[in-house]
Amino acid sequence: MSGPDRIDADFEAVVLGATGAQAIVDTRVVQGLWSGYGQIVRCRLEGGSQSSVIVKHVRWPDQRDHRYGWNTDRSHERKLTSYKVESTWYDRYAHECPDASRVPQCLALEAETDEVIMVLEDLDSSGFAGRRQQVTVTELDACLSWLASFHAAFMGERPEGLWATGTYWHLATRPDEFDALEDGPLKAAAATIDRQLADSSFQTFVHGDAKLANFCFSDDGRRAAAVDFQYVGGGCGMKDVAYLISSCLDEDDCERMAPDLLDRYFELLKDALEHSDKTLDFAALEADWRALYPVAWTDFSRFLQGWSPGHWKLHRYSERLAREVLEALEES
Repeated sequence: MSGPDRIDADFEAVVLGATGAQAIVDTRVVQGLWSGYGQIVRCRLEGGSQSSVIVKHVRWPDQRDHRYGWNTDRSHERKLTSYKVESTWYDRYAHECPDASRVPQCLALEAETDEVIMVLEDLDSSGFAGRRQQVTVTELDACLSWLASFHAAFMGERPEGLWATGTYWHLATRPDEFDALEDGPLKAAAATIDRQLADSSFQTFVHGDAKLANFCFSDDGRRAAAVDFQYVGGGCGMKDVAYLISSCLDEDDCERMAPDLLDRYFELLKDALEHSDKTLDFAALEADWRALYPVAWTDFSRFLQGWSPGHWKLHRYSERLAREVLEALEES
């Protein structure tokens, strides 16, 4: 048995109570949480309604170790808030996701002063065992389909209890990285770029960390489910789309494929909205969001340049979009 560093009676009681299982027969660490804030564990069970579950066990660390050195009190408070937001997401909103934007069912939530235990459906056991470091066109389409369904489902909703502005990189939540950003046109325009996204007439919920690593795939790659809702909140859907594409493609593939991927996303979004109870002017939404795609990409690039200069995503495609956004601002 390979288990987490601490399985205590409370942990076991929460898992067994959520599933009706007789015993936890095996535990395996799936991954550690960012900066030492706990672990994600797969528990194999005996008896009960589930053969296995995923437990996200969050514990506030005594010492914080960030890979890029961002271990400030502000960073710590942001992480604490993110786990509270994720708990609220599973408690109040996750059940509203349609099947096309599949998320794990939450079986139990327990929050104490210094830890959170989330008992979640094991997506591996539910037909989403695939994890990818690189994607095929089919798998990328599955991710876009998930995002389109998700954005349609929450279009116009108020993110009560979630981040008012979703994503982990938006300007208000990253003042340290903004201060570290080299003075120049991008830094000078950062507040305007942030405001353009916030002022979009079409607001929805954004996943907030829609990178490839947070998607799980069916065996044939045609369907995707998503995990990790620490930064879910309000916003323009282009934030998720730009971030997803940036996590999947290099600079040459971005140049070659992004236009078709955007066309496909809007095709999927239109279909999802037509099958929802939302009524809006889709042509106006599409025009607004298409114009904001490079803005969303540039907003994320601004964060990267302050957070991790030299990051692999700061490539020629990113530079081209940023240049176009800044030139448009100068002309306006």
